Amino acid sequence: MSKKRSILLGVTGSIAAYKAAELAREFSRQGVEVRVMMTPAATRFVSPLTFEALLTIPVITDIFNNSTVGPIPHVSLSADVDAILIAPASADAIARIAHGLADDIVSCTTLAFDGPVLIAPAMHHKMYLNVATQANIAILRERGVTVIGPESGELASGGHGAGRLSPVETIIGCTLKTLGKSGDLACRTVVVTAGGTQEPIDPVRCITNRSSGKMGYAIAEACRDRGASVVLISAPTALPPPPGIQIHGVRTAQEMFEATQAAVQHAEVLIMAAAVADYRPATPAHQKIKKGDESLTIELERTVDILGSLQGELLRVGFAAESSDLERNARAKLSAKGLDLIVANDITATDAGFNSESNRVTIIDRDGAVERLPLLPKREVADRVLDRVVQLLS
Repeated sequence: MSKKRSILLGVTGSIAAYKAAELAREFSRQGVEVRVMMTPAATRFVSPLTFEALLTIPVITDIFNNSTVGPIPHVSLSADVDAILIAPASADAIARIAHGLADDIVSCTTLAFDGPVLIAPAMHHKMYLNVATQANIAILRERGVTVIGPESGELASGGHGAGRLSPVETIIGCTLKTLGKSGDLACRTVVVTAGGTQEPIDPVRCITNRSSGKMGYAIAEACRDRGASVVLISAPTALPPPPGIQIHGVRTAQEMFEATQAAVQHAEVLIMAAAVADYRPATPAHQKIKKGDESLTIELERTVDILGSLQGELLRVGFAAESSDLERNARAKLSAKGLDLIVANDITATDAGFNSESNRVTIIDRDGAVERLPLLPKREVADRVLDRVVQLLS
């Protein structure tokens, strides 16, 4: 992802305006260049100084008096950004944009912009459900504007209903998906598996592993941000569903196999980051097994080999979690399953791997080329893996 992505964040007059500061900071953390424009009403809720302190660049609030962006701010602002995001978008801002009114910096700049526009409505539920607001949102949808939310829940007024600004993570995810539409995986479908499967012993107990799913989720998000259509097949995790990604929840290795087999029929790439159980109880008990005085023996049988079973015109990436002879075992798995790429990590490391935010991996391709990565955040590892996938696809 060599191209620097950029957005213009429009903040309008809603009590949720304070959340825009968190949005701006998180975008910046994810390597997205952010500029901010605010309506006069928005400055009554949160100061422009807040954004200037976070981003160290001027905030634009006036159509006529903003020499920092050139003599015609609404044209200069929209000239060099990849997308405009208006969050929060008030009922007034939505109405102005829908009907082409342009007497504040946000509506004027949006009108002058011919790229992707996203809005995240936030207002009292009665305002949101009003027939005029609904008609204005419908107009914007018809014109290709992406509408994010809103959510239902407790409102600032004390009431309850639709009108809450969508969570920051959701807005970030939807925006990154939009920014990725011209990425190096655009028009590709990628299936990603994640998490640790669970094989039932009885209705209460199961055989599982320590996988958190973080690596698989990071890969799915990275694929989304490069423009891919992503299907994430996930065993149980404690992670929130990534926005802009089709997710299928499964529990057992057999369920993961069936879901993956169906999903890859329309995919070009399979990235198998899940930690799939190699064995399962041969005859799970239908009732909870009671504790007795004697030891308990459970007969195990082999689970389905998902990667080995899925062949055809599909670029396949596997993961190898090893505790010894890392590269030798990874090469053996790469060869045995006929993979295009394998990503191996040492599970004995105390600073990487299971439940960690970072990973230290070795990438080996089908020609035997080896790339040893240092300790990196899992999202950066994901992008390094996808760099290799893109090379193989081309």
